[in-house]
Amino acid sequence: MADAQAHYDVIVIGSGPGGASLAHRLAPSGKKILILERGGYLPRSEANWDPRAVFVDGRYQADETWTNARGDTFKPALHYYVGGNSKVYGAALFRLRERDFAELVHDGGISPAWPVGYDVFEPYYTEAERLFHVHGQRGEDPHEPWASGPYAHPPVSHEPKIAELAAGLRRIGLAPFHLPLGILLDERHGLPTPTSTCMRCSFFDGFPCLLNGKADAQTVCIDPMLATYGNVTLLTGAYVTRLDTDNSGHRVASVQVTRDGQPEAYSADIVVVACGALSSALLLLRSANDAHPNGLANGSGQLGRNYMRHNMSVLMALMPDVNDTVFQKTLAISDFYFGAEDWPHPLGLIQMCAKSQPGQIRGEALPSWAEFLPDFPFEIMARHAMDFWLQAEDLPHPDNRVYYRDGKVHLDLVATNGAALRHLQRKLRESLNRAGHRHVLLDRSLYLGKNIPLGGTAHQAGTARFGTDPESSVLDTTCKAHEIDNLYLADASFFPAIGAVNPTLTIIANALRVADHIRARLA
Repeated sequence: MADAQAHYDVIVIGSGPGGASLAHRLAPSGKKILILERGGYLPRSEANWDPRAVFVDGRYQADETWTNARGDTFKPALHYYVGGNSKVYGAALFRLRERDFAELVHDGGISPAWPVGYDVFEPYYTEAERLFHVHGQRGEDPHEPWASGPYAHPPVSHEPKIAELAAGLRRIGLAPFHLPLGILLDERHGLPTPTSTCMRCSFFDGFPCLLNGKADAQTVCIDPMLATYGNVTLLTGAYVTRLDTDNSGHRVASVQVTRDGQPEAYSADIVVVACGALSSALLLLRSANDAHPNGLANGSGQLGRNYMRHNMSVLMALMPDVNDTVFQKTLAISDFYFGAEDWPHPLGLIQMCAKSQPGQIRGEALPSWAEFLPDFPFEIMARHAMDFWLQAEDLPHPDNRVYYRDGKVHLDLVATNGAALRHLQRKLRESLNRAGHRHVLLDRSLYLGKNIPLGGTAHQAGTARFGTDPESSVLDTTCKAHEIDNLYLADASFFPAIGAVNPTLTIIANALRVADHIRARLA
């Protein structure tokens, strides 16, 4: 139990991949650590594997309504639980490509260079892969960056239909590879062993795992840490309302919390905000005071701005043959990541996602293609479907921002780099045809939120970017706020650019890096 009168060495706000990994790294130091999580543990029930409950009803999604500059309202795809959004993530854990850390010219503009290079992150990527049980195979991905060691676990095997797809793609000159997955799976001959936590079910991607077979932040960081280290305390149901500074305005003096409807206050030598890029920016914005009138650590005016979330689409390929795959999320294609023979600019990443469930398809606000299939049973559609997640880089834009207005949360988006996603969709269509997979490619709208362009916040990043210039960035290169001596951020808010791979492994690696800086300060 946390003691509101006690002073801690470190307070970590948020128990998602960033906050949990940072706390896990610091726990062996013996320092007194308090983790504040606004939610509780996600309940384990049969509804965890119910497509209607998870996707259509949004049972585990935050019950909030946000708006934008046009007055459109939506429910953000945020999940306030121990483990954060990783409780429902797909566990695809990629390294950014080495070139992603440099300036890249896109059709839609410039992806800026990071203030530090891939070499700084590489050892932490290796440790992050071990911590989150990443299964993969070095050397398959043509754009994989150099690595100091192999994956600790072998790749998750393809089922026959996915192996057939991979072979067809290789025949036309592409290099499909095993998707790097954070999963607690032991396999033998393509089947889970009797003692494997994961059983390779169809409810992995986007669902909370009933078996704790997904390498989420609760399973691999929070629970083992609390079981081992008595110096770490987790407080759930603890919503941080604001951070108060001392009279100088240069240190966080207290963390104000509402729990069970009552106000509480905590203090620490170091405060780490890891609520997710959107919620972290909102916390700092509502912590405005006389010394920081525009929000805590917002002297640059960049706090909440440059929000990125990838340009994403989920495509369902209907094929003549039945696709009897159960665990479909095992393959990815990066051949077009930095361009194609008929498109000189970066395109992005293609990866498999979870198998379409009849309940998901039935529950969608179906697009125009549905009128051509009015009598086609959803169960048959699902049996003949093969599903792909496409993502292209979203470029930072100052008007892509989260902020408060009239007491409401606003999230404004200006479309960037849209041509890349359209061309990536075209390349998938062409590749399937050339590989001999006849199909009808249909755009899906229901996946991790009912509207990916606005409500799809799963890949949130960039609201407090790091840099060397306090005039144009919120954080320094150690992810400490330029203006606050004891305040760090440890989620994807520090990203100056997002690349086109899933951001979670970079969040974890950076959290381990930041933890080392903090540990050195506290030594």
